Amino acid sequence: MNRWKLGVSMAAVALVLMVCGPALAQPISLQWWHSMKGANAEALNEIVAGFNASQSDYVVEATYKGNYDEAVNAAIAAFRAKRQPHILQCFEVGTLTMMLSNAIYPVHQLMADAGYDIDWDKYLQPVLGYYVSDEGKLLSMPFNSSTPVMYYNKDMLTKAGLSGPPKTWDEVGEYTAKLVASGVEAGLVTGWQSWTMIENYGAIHDLPFATKANGYEGLDCELAFNNPQVIHHITRLQSWTGDGRFAYSGQKFQGPQAAFVGQHAALYIDSVSRIGALKKTCQFKWDIAPMPVEADMKEPLNSIIGGASLWVMKGHAEQDYKGVAAFMAFLAETENQEMWHQKTGYFPITVEAYENLKKAGYYEQNPLNEVGIKQLMRGKTTKNSRGIRVGYFIQIRNIINEELEHIWAGNKTAQQGIADAVSRGNEQLRAFEKANK
Repeated sequence: MNRWKLGVSMAAVALVLMVCGPALAQPISLQWWHSMKGANAEALNEIVAGFNASQSDYVVEATYKGNYDEAVNAAIAAFRAKRQPHILQCFEVGTLTMMLSNAIYPVHQLMADAGYDIDWDKYLQPVLGYYVSDEGKLLSMPFNSSTPVMYYNKDMLTKAGLSGPPKTWDEVGEYTAKLVASGVEAGLVTGWQSWTMIENYGAIHDLPFATKANGYEGLDCELAFNNPQVIHHITRLQSWTGDGRFAYSGQKFQGPQAAFVGQHAALYIDSVSRIGALKKTCQFKWDIAPMPVEADMKEPLNSIIGGASLWVMKGHAEQDYKGVAAFMAFLAETENQEMWHQKTGYFPITVEAYENLKKAGYYEQNPLNEVGIKQLMRGKTTKNSRGIRVGYFIQIRNIINEELEHIWAGNKTAQQGIADAVSRGNEQLRAFEKANK
């Protein structure tokens, strides 16, 4: 081939590459590590598929990385190896650890850098408040936010001659006694026992979990849930283990949920996020009620959230972050939030999504989906009901669980077990404070 023909051929190839190159370019892959399973994972994957289909520049790849503890540990190891995901779903007890990790790209900054002008006042404030900095700036995007409620087996209550759910803890004692007498194996079970029986019990009754506004006002806080009312509450539950009114079925949700679904327990306290799973598995009539309160608590406060938020991790290319911001914006779209709430029971994170569902009559047809929202938004939020932000919270919750197990087994009194949990937990707080000075 002569030089002229070669030159023409090379020019033709270059022209083809110029024209077709963008079309042939592969979309940028964005890695999202999460801890969702079952019905919740199905809804998550639906959102991901929707985003991927809405544009061609990015592909979000959602990967299940085990439970919350496992996912966080995997992300820490990956960050040290410079192989971290773009997005990590981290549960609420890891908030302070993530805040101080120097491994995150704050969401408020991410969205501003990508050109998004977001009115954060249009988001549900009881949810947003858990994930903001001291300056009120959003650090992570709320995703699967929940709060505990009480599920109850309507068929079992009817058989025991009971109508409607118990509203106070005294009534829980009366109800469960009649339920057990009617042949029910266990009156009450609870998932996530530290979250439900200590953290939320305290918030609803305006009792501190820790000093310094539950840790929001300083790393030098100390645990404070060893107060007479919490000790009385745990003592009461311990006494109910003797006659079946209360049964311990595991630290998380699997055991308690199985007991409720299998009709071995009539009352079940756990996250609103179990709604989706129970709709698919329960073969009996069931409903939801707010968490019980003490009879003298005439105006109970809001419960606090659980679940997780999405943290954006440092160390990726600027172009990648434009895609992450686009995905965050897509996630918060009203249609997606409505779907997420309807299919999982987790809260919609925007006021518009909630109001749209109300106007459409969704809660009139599905009142159980609004029980947790109303509980979360009732009363005036105090320093005790805003939330909890303490160091090494994951380890502290594990300690609380261990001590509660000793109490349920009768190895310790409630007073001794709670005192030991506070003492051991304070050691974790001092270690965290020292490591973050």
